[in-house]
Amino acid sequence: MQLLVNRTTRTANSTIGDFSINGAFFSYCLEPTDRGLTSAMTLAQIAAIKVMDETCIPTGTYNVTSYDSPKQGRTVPLLEDVPGFADIEIHVGNYPRDTDGCLLLGATQDVDFVGNSAVTVQAFYDQFFAALENNEVVTITYQ
Repeated sequence: MQLLVNRTTRTANSTIGDFSINGAFFSYCLEPTDRGLTSAMTLAQIAAIKVMDETCIPTGTYNVTSYDSPKQGRTVPLLEDVPGFADIEIHVGNYPRDTDGCLLLGATQDVDFVGNSAVTVQAFYDQFFAALENNEVVTITYQ
């Protein structure tokens, strides 16, 4: 399963994008502020720019696995080996304050907002966990 985040709208508070599964649009997504990080940067370069919980992850491609999230109280998708970041999940939320650096999904979007997140995330989880059960490798690319 190949996931894609195409960042399209940047504000001082958030980054909105299109979230696709295997090349097909699935939903909108919301992340914290885009500060121009890339996976080619050194950890020192990332640390010099990053604002904790208020910076979206570096552009690049990452493996996605399942993770028993204490914060979410359930098993969620987790991005692996994100330079300078830890515990980056895909989960329910509507506003930048809900992200802590994670990716939020929603069926609608507005300035600094994605809507109908719970239903959208559950529909994604159904596909994601089915892919894992079928032993598919899941990757996500941020561009």
